Amino acid sequence: MNTDSTKKADTPSADDHHPSKGQASRATILLTAAKLATTKGLDGLSIGDLAAEVGMSKSGLYAHFKSKEELELATIETAAAIFDREVLQPAAQAQAGTERLGALAAAFISHLERKVFPGGCFFAAVASELDTRPGPARDRVVQILGQWQSLLRQCILDAQALGEIDPQAEVAQAAFEIQAMLLAGNYQFVMTNDPIWLIQARKGVDHVLARLAVKEQMKRKRSTRRSS
Repeated sequence: MNTDSTKKADTPSADDHHPSKGQASRATILLTAAKLATTKGLDGLSIGDLAAEVGMSKSGLYAHFKSKEELELATIETAAAIFDREVLQPAAQAQAGTERLGALAAAFISHLERKVFPGGCFFAAVASELDTRPGPARDRVVQILGQWQSLLRQCILDAQALGEIDPQAEVAQAAFEIQAMLLAGNYQFVMTNDPIWLIQARKGVDHVLARLAVKEQMKRKRSTRRSS
């Protein structure tokens, strides 16, 4: 899942090494906003709360963001960059197919367990808030969630091409079930702070993959066809 923010984050520049005071302040504000949004919601982000959290005056914050919408969109992009760094990039090191799919699930669960965001997955948190609130913020979150689903589907397609998953398996349904396991684990963990839910989420993903895996008998038949 490549977002505009992750592309910018992956592109080194002189400013990345020596950010100005204004850039550093903006980054601090947005990191704080992204974390607060998972507990208070995007709509609950107020200039007053942010100013208190980062130790800045309200007028100082207004200098960085001209409107609430601008703040919300910038917060979403910051969260996307964090998700890319904590989940997508580590999983990208794995081989295509079921290995990468498992790595994505493991990295997603790890970022929950480490409480990268205090309220769990940022996008799960804000999606439940924005689902009935049309506007640029909702549109961007829908786009990012769509990219995540596309990535899961592509992993399954790769696994089918590699002979790891039944070629007759319904790709969209499999991706939906894996996403459902991860989201269920996220919601339960946030509610209870009990890691058992994360363990069960991973088991759920493994069960989906096991059900879809190409059986050894089918693998042997394919191998026989290739050698004949």
